[in-house]
Amino acid sequence: MPDILDRCADAAQTGAGTLPPFVGNDPERPAEVTASLYRSGKRRRSRLVVSLYGFSLFIAGFAAWAAVAWVLPAKHRYLFPSPWLTLRMLWESIPELLVGTGSSFLILAPAYCGAVILGAVWGLLVGSSERLRMIFIPFARVVAPVPPTVYIPYAIALLPTFRSSAIFIVLLAAFWPVFMNAAAGSLAVPEQYRDNAGILGFTRLEYLCRVAFPSALPHIFNGMHVGLGMAFIMLTVAELFGSTSGLGRFVQYYADYADFPRMLAGILYTGLITFLSMSGLGILERKVVFWPH
Repeated sequence: MPDILDRCADAAQTGAGTLPPFVGNDPERPAEVTASLYRSGKRRRSRLVVSLYGFSLFIAGFAAWAAVAWVLPAKHRYLFPSPWLTLRMLWESIPELLVGTGSSFLILAPAYCGAVILGAVWGLLVGSSERLRMIFIPFARVVAPVPPTVYIPYAIALLPTFRSSAIFIVLLAAFWPVFMNAAAGSLAVPEQYRDNAGILGFTRLEYLCRVAFPSALPHIFNGMHVGLGMAFIMLTVAELFGSTSGLGRFVQYYADYADFPRMLAGILYTGLITFLSMSGLGILERKVVFWPH
């Protein structure tokens, strides 16, 4: 027992070393479980430290913003309002921003969900079929890098409403990251898994659902993160063209009238909504794809 306690103390002081086979009040706990709990605690502490650094960066940015706004000459301050004025305008604009948020999500939600479903399904099919890869991957490498903004005039001209054209543009922006990552994940399925599926007599659908999809899920979530960021970018751009409400329209409207405090308030609010959406997707990923974590 003294040897075990000495090794625990050494590990606590150095952060390294071999953990004892039994730690705590339960002498039946195996070394593997103890080591797993130890590593999990280290990861949580590491995430906390990183979060504190990120929060400190926000505080430093806010202080720099306040300092720049304070030293600017009075005639230029309307272009760069102080944080306090911007936050007051943000509070006063909350009702209008909430309406714009609802309008934006009526475009974003169906477009993004459609992009995830289409991109994941088609990516799994292409990644698991050599013939489809030979046909579709060269096409994707040419079309995917084209900015979706070039399709906006055609979407407005060909589709019946602004909402349908905006949904198409946002869907297109989010589709390619999800598709490319899903195809890469399906292609990266270990050969032994494919052999085992063949031995068990899996049909093509069973292989896609029970082997390719779980194996490619981390890749799909990587594509979903990139696709969500692209979706927010294209949503804001699309709302500048013909929308009467929405987060992008809010920013453009007050920029046209040179109301820069409200414009900056809209930018901050849009950034906050994007951050919350990305964080929610990250939480979902940790719940669904739990094994890498």
